Amino acid sequence: KEGERLLKIRWEEEKEIFHATPRRPQWKEDKWKEAINHQKGAIRMLLDHVGITGLDQKKITGALWRKIQSLAIAVEGELKTKNGKLMGRLDLLMADVDSSGKMVGWLVADLKTGKAPKDELKVEVNRQLRLYRDILRDNNPNGPPIRTEGWYTADSSKWAAIGENVLEDAYAAWQETIPGKIPLEPTIGEQSCGGFCDWKAWCPHWWKWRHDNNTLHKGDFSDAVILLHNYDRTSGSAVIELCEPRDNTGNVIPTGIRTGAKFDNRGKEALEELLESNHRGPIFIGSAMSNRNSWRIGHWCDVLPWSPIPDGEEYSRQES
Repeated sequence: KEGERLLKIRWEEEKEIFHATPRRPQWKEDKWKEAINHQKGAIRMLLDHVGITGLDQKKITGALWRKIQSLAIAVEGELKTKNGKLMGRLDLLMADVDSSGKMVGWLVADLKTGKAPKDELKVEVNRQLRLYRDILRDNNPNGPPIRTEGWYTADSSKWAAIGENVLEDAYAAWQETIPGKIPLEPTIGEQSCGGFCDWKAWCPHWWKWRHDNNTLHKGDFSDAVILLHNYDRTSGSAVIELCEPRDNTGNVIPTGIRTGAKFDNRGKEALEELLESNHRGPIFIGSAMSNRNSWRIGHWCDVLPWSPIPDGEEYSRQES
């Protein structure tokens, strides 16, 4: 019960942070029971780290928990390279000890709440864990051996991240993504324009690509640039007009094609926040459910001003 009480405190803290984030979906209160199960899965892995398996968690004593805590070197610690260029958030840094209790190494454990791998860690996850390992090694050249694992709380499985040092590649990526006033080169194609991309509200290329490939407004879920008509704040019902690109820069052509739409939950909140900011132009809608007569723009959707940034020109963010 004490563990559940502490989890609830953290749950409420995270909820408050979540609701303070402007671009967000809906908080899933129904995931509370799932969170409890993930907590139990994490505790099973901590017990396993000290050589205990199959223990009913109600029988964990204060002395046993203090033993586990004594092996925790860092919890939710910030990892940063000496030059400050690379950083990460470390879930757990645990001491590896031998049978006599002597420390023989460090374990970087990153807790994962997603689906556990079948055969090996995903490439991206493996690289992320090796980055944590290699920052630690670089910062502690005289430190003990370090191993790295992804801890999957759904089934309490542990997966080792093994491979070469990634710091050189990480620094190269950092160099390529230094913030500047000239936008980065667009990556145009099926995976980005045809799939998920965080930057669609500011990038005109996905829109032109989909239009040219005859995939605009097709499928069960659609990204779209729309004009809003006849919005009812009480019900969230609206009439939206679908737009097409005039050119490669994101200029808009209204098509005259209108459809009903229903904004609800966070989708409705985001639209009304946009309207209250006096936005009157085109709107970007991300991942609207479009496989019915009336589109649904719910908590999973982006609702943002359509603000394409030109290629190759200096751009300064406008203060809102």
